[in-house]
Amino acid sequence: MPQLEQITTPVDVVVSRMRALDAALPQRDGIAVFNRVYLAVTEAVDRRIEAGAFTDARAAITLDVRFAERYLAAVEAATDDRRPPACWRPLFQLRRHPGVRPLQFALAGINAHIGHDLALAVVDTCRSLDCEPAEVEDEFDRVGDLLVSLEERIREDLMPGPDLFQIADPLTHLLGSWSLDRARDATWTAARALWALRGLPDVAEEFTERLDAAVGFAGRMMLTPLPD
Repeated sequence: MPQLEQITTPVDVVVSRMRALDAALPQRDGIAVFNRVYLAVTEAVDRRIEAGAFTDARAAITLDVRFAERYLAAVEAATDDRRPPACWRPLFQLRRHPGVRPLQFALAGINAHIGHDLALAVVDTCRSLDCEPAEVEDEFDRVGDLLVSLEERIREDLMPGPDLFQIADPLTHLLGSWSLDRARDATWTAARALWALRGLPDVAEEFTERLDAAVGFAGRMMLTPLPD
């Protein structure tokens, strides 16, 4: 029997780009740490889409791809010596700092991507599909639920062990006030606000800039170097 032709989907394209980054970056690099986490999330979303877990597969794929493209554009900007969005700058600036722990890198990347990129990706998706945010809310929630479930595993995998108890205490204090659940709720509100402001481009641009700066400030706090 002839072999079926392998179909490359838009999700496959962004997954390939993240895998290439994973292969190229040093393991301890802060972007590499976040990239491994995000690659696992994107692959999991892709499996859920293929399994029919999303009511609207087209909306889920569009949101997933638009979301990933925001992160990949930030990486490209930094690689080309251009300024990435403010939300990503702390991670790129501190990516090789020896006093920043892998868990900090991972959660700072999630903070930038959820707190800023996801809101813009929802708007991008609605423009692409000519729909209202409410029509992609189920897909937004399912992706968010997957991220929340993976966050717990990330904390367990990257939290220092008992032999590093002195580090674990300030690290727990530093990151304990940040919640992906709360960040996701704020992102949905921001996405709806940006969609409502689409007819007022100057106001929408100012809102986006302030969101970007606020998320970047939180990320810088999350990346506070800790003592050895």
